Amino acid sequence: MNKILGWIAGIGIVVPALLSAQIPNKEQVTTQVLVGALESSHYAPVGVNDTLSKRAFKLYLERLDYNKNFLLQQDVNSLLTYEYAIDNMIENGTSELFPLANKLMTKRVEQTQAYCEEVLSKPFDFTQDETIELDPKKRSYPKSEVEQRDWWRKILKYQTLTRVVSALEQQEKDTVTKTGKKSFEQIEKESREKVLKAQRDRYKRTQKETETEKLAVYLNAIAASYDPHTDFYPPKDKENFDIEMSGTLEGIGATLQETDGFIKVQSLVPGGPAWKQKDLQAEDIILKVKQGGKSAATTGIDPSSVESNDENEAVDITDMRLDDAVRLIRGKKGTQVTLTIKKPSGVTTDITITRDVVVIEETFAKSVIVKDEKSDREYAYINLPKFYADFNRNGGRSCAEDVKKELEKLKEENVHGVILDLRNNGGGSLQDVVKMSGLFIKDGPIVQVLSSDRPPDVLRDHDKNIVFDGPLVVLVNQFSASASEILSAAMQDYGRAVIVGTPHSFGKGTVQTFMDLSNYLNQEYKQYAPLGSLKITFQKFYRVTGESTQFKGVQPDIILPDAYEFVDVGEKELDYPLKWDTIPRQQFAKWNKAKYSLSELAEMSKKRVEKNDKFSLIRKQARTIKQRRDETTETESLDKYRQEQERLRAENKDLDALKTEIEGLSARSLKADEKTELPEQKEKNVDWYKQIRKDITIAEAIAILNDMNKAMGMN
Repeated sequence: MNKILGWIAGIGIVVPALLSAQIPNKEQVTTQVLVGALESSHYAPVGVNDTLSKRAFKLYLERLDYNKNFLLQQDVNSLLTYEYAIDNMIENGTSELFPLANKLMTKRVEQTQAYCEEVLSKPFDFTQDETIELDPKKRSYPKSEVEQRDWWRKILKYQTLTRVVSALEQQEKDTVTKTGKKSFEQIEKESREKVLKAQRDRYKRTQKETETEKLAVYLNAIAASYDPHTDFYPPKDKENFDIEMSGTLEGIGATLQETDGFIKVQSLVPGGPAWKQKDLQAEDIILKVKQGGKSAATTGIDPSSVESNDENEAVDITDMRLDDAVRLIRGKKGTQVTLTIKKPSGVTTDITITRDVVVIEETFAKSVIVKDEKSDREYAYINLPKFYADFNRNGGRSCAEDVKKELEKLKEENVHGVILDLRNNGGGSLQDVVKMSGLFIKDGPIVQVLSSDRPPDVLRDHDKNIVFDGPLVVLVNQFSASASEILSAAMQDYGRAVIVGTPHSFGKGTVQTFMDLSNYLNQEYKQYAPLGSLKITFQKFYRVTGESTQFKGVQPDIILPDAYEFVDVGEKELDYPLKWDTIPRQQFAKWNKAKYSLSELAEMSKKRVEKNDKFSLIRKQARTIKQRRDETTETESLDKYRQEQERLRAENKDLDALKTEIEGLSARSLKADEKTELPEQKEKNVDWYKQIRKDITIAEAIAILNDMNKAMGMN
């Protein structure tokens, strides 16, 4: 590291002395400033050494060609020369790996494009008993061009097969077709032509990638070597990030992520078009996008970026970049988009969604009164999708203030307890976590925040007022992260609430901030601005007990079955997460009104769950999803593929009972809200109440609150 002349000099990060003797290019300068910022500001700097090099090389190779579609083993062997050399290149201000990787990828992309044209020029034989392995982790890189060509034949055959089956099923369902039905040969030919067009479009998009975009892949591999939440954003990407964070969008209201070459639904915006339509769910994979009878121009998409397609054409987005896929899916209010999706169960289906303005208000805290007819008790259910705050102080809303208002409305309701739902809540404002926790306890420490260079800061609730002191259940799942984990951990440590959910929450116990890298350039290198931004991890969270929420997450007091309980989800499944550890605990006074035994509550819940048909179905669903995740080999025989699809549909039909409403559960608006509700709000609430009455987890949370009331002798 002494080869680098100090990362910080005055207010700027300097470039190594070696570069002073020559004129550096922007790639070299950006790399130096990026690593300088990482080493000087990251919570746990890796060091410019072989560890960094090995991590960055692994991530870069995966992101360069995750599905092993392009590079040959001999190409990988050439790149492996630099597996432990990235640190040396950083220190010396050189860059051999990045241009070599680009050269190899350009060559193989051109080669495979020729394979596609050749393979798709002739019909496929779907009578052969052939299979394809779809999980790249279970495959090796092709050893020769002949082996690679055969791999592409199998990929293209599988893509054609899925289109053929979809077309056959649609034709069999269509009883009002005025024209004659198509022959199998015609359907196969049209399917091949569509696959060829999709591939041509994909190659054109690849060829349009800029050097900046390609460099971002390399720099992101270096950034992510420090931890999975540290990312490099080129200037354009940071601008897109700011737009997404700012507010209103016209689209379907879904958060997407690129995983293993596929575009996956991460979450749905409550109240958004997809959420209302109901068919699209988290973990669904989007395979194709069709502009629902509208041309590309009517969706606000640059037609040149997607290559014009007729109104009946679907664009295959497998292996597509996330931002390109998002631009296809977004569009003007009132237009339709049809998504071909693959469910976690393996079933493939089409979903048509009418785009709309995504209403940000629907992500705010809201509550409802839920009545258990059997016990004749009423409870408040508060849904909090995220920990929002107005960071710019422009008169926006605060989730802590909103939850406080909801709790204050309950004073005229005489409820017997509160359910606070943090499922799928990915976090947000730390200050609001502290304020919200204070609504349920007298005062005391809530969370410890540790930086790498000073003792922990203890964030406390200083307000001795308690807004709600009755029985409290907090719902979490494996997608509850960050701020959600802090609040649930604090309520658990104080003994203030019973935490209910999946075996563990996500396990993200770190804090990130944005750094504009251009601000760290010395004056002589200002001509290279803008360099982009770095989202960097600079702090860790710790519970008042001294235990980190990082990696392990929060383990609920009562665990319920979940559809994804057998699927590995969470921080520990990501590359290079920071580890769990402890710091000294804080002194705090436990809640003294909890006159119940957690072990007894858990045992009573367990007995109910074992007898409940819906929970049995959820367990069945979980096993099916796990099985489908593990079974990554697919048949390329038409008959066998259709038989498998029929089997999957039959299995999933059994799960329809999960969509039925639960007897003895009713929901209504709070009295305070009834006075001010607008007609459109009432209409939205009708649908929301219906979803609540179908939610078996909410029903069990009410049963747990009944047990808590009984244990405390409350009528």
